[in-house]
Amino acid sequence: MAEKKFVDVVVSVNRVTKVTKGGKRFQFAAFVVSGDQVGSIGMGLGKSREASTAIAKATASARKNLITIDLRGSTVPYTVTGSHGASKVVVCSAYQGTGVIAGGAARAVMKALGIKDVLVKSIGPSRCGQNFVKATLNALAKLRTASRIAYLRDKNIEEVVRG
Repeated sequence: MAEKKFVDVVVSVNRVTKVTKGGKRFQFAAFVVSGDQVGSIGMGLGKSREASTAIAKATASARKNLITIDLRGSTVPYTVTGSHGASKVVVCSAYQGTGVIAGGAARAVMKALGIKDVLVKSIGPSRCGQNFVKATLNALAKLRTASRIAYLRDKNIEEVVRG
């Protein structure tokens, strides 16, 4: 079995501080999105005293928690919305050649997923990168292909496409 090629995108690395009686202790929290660019994607959070170790832990966690997304070519099949916390996201399909029109965290998700033509709009007050990624993945997890919908409805694909 051939090993998959993964694309890892570091969304954020935060330095966190714990104040103790003896002074301050610094740690790093890394948030990573990992995907194989053909429909599988995962996210992970890693914490450590060194940034590189935190990124390695987050990458391992992201690769353990992969989900599969139903795509249509280089875009999504239809417009879908998702939310997590105060973050709300609208993911729209786009014509070939449009490119990835998305903010920083959603752009990382689309790069790791292998989507080349998509429009992503963030709605709401939240600017948290982690919630934005989770809302984007929530929206993408709702996607189904026409054949998958036909299977779930226990019908032929022609009946589903016809309406």
